[in-house]
Parts: sequence; C-alpha cells; structure tokens
Amino acid sequence: MKRRLKEIEEEAGALREMQAKVEKEMGSVQDSSSSSASQAEKEEVDSRSIYVGNVDYACSPEEVQQHFQSCGTVNRVTILTDKFGQPKGFAYVEFVENDAVQNALLLNESELHGRQLKVSAKRTNIPGMKQYQGRRPNSYFGFRSRGPFMPAPPFYAPYGHGRVPRFRRPMRYRPY
Repeated sequence: MKRRLKEIEEEAGALREMQAKVEKEMGSVQDSSSSSASQAEKEEVDSRSIYVGNVDYACSPEEVQQHFQSCGTVNRVTILTDKFGQPKGFAYVEFVENDAVQNALLLNESELHGRQLKVSAKRTNIPGMKQYQGRRPNSYFGFRSRGPFMPAPPFYAPYGHGRVPRFRRPMRYRPY
C-alpha cells in the first residue's frame, strides 16, 4: 500500500513539472503586475482619445482623421460597425499627445458631411460595471422577493400549459 502511494505521489510530481513546463512555453503564466500594467496602459491610451458621435455613415476614417488633424497628430481612427459591417454612427480618435484632446474638444458641434459632431473625452470602461438594470420581475406572474439562498417555490400557472393572458379582462357582474 505504501509503495502504491509513493508511485502516485511521484506521478503527481511529474505531472506538475510537465504542467509548469507547458505553461512556460505557452506564456500563459501571468503576474498580477502585468494585468495591472495593461489596465494602466489602457487608461493612458484612453486619456489620449476622444469619442466622436453623430458621424455620417458614409464617412471614412481618413476623412475623420483629416477633420481632427488640426488638433494634433492622429494615431488611430476607429469607426465602429455592427455585425453586418454597417457603421454605427460614432468613432474613436486616438492622438499621440495628451494636449490634442483639449484642442479636439473645441471642435464639439462642428460639421462633417453636413452632420453636427458630438465630441467628448473617451471614458475608460470599468470591468464588471453594468450600464443598466435588467428587466424588473412582474408580480402578476408570481414573483416574490426572497432572502439570500432561498430556493424559488414552485410556480403553478393558473391557466395551465403555458397559456398566459396578455391582459386581464374586467370582471362582469353575473347575478346567477
């Protein structure tokens, strides 16, 4: 029994060594300092960037770059698109210098392709923060607030087999 236990421990040690070797080769071992460095890097890039709203759908990144060229050296222009490749109507412009952002904010409400642009400083997303609340539960369908870790009671629909009315009819008076 002791011999078998020793074999298992040796095998586990060999597996740990192999796992560490693979992680080194793949570069998947990351320090917490490298993730905080990337977060700081994102914040630094966002401080050099602006949000441009109400961009014309036919507008190209080169035209947006030319429009903001007077503010400073433009590093990158990103016009966001939907899943079909159509522009969403807003863009992000990244500058090389930080002071170019202040110059670009002066171009708020300027016109490009006959549309009035909305220019503001780009904000940094905070991971894990939700923008909106989800749908509120409807008390008509049997929602009751519960304390933490309490299972939901079984819900029996009054109409059976998933048939739910869209509205409630007012009760009519029926004497007999």
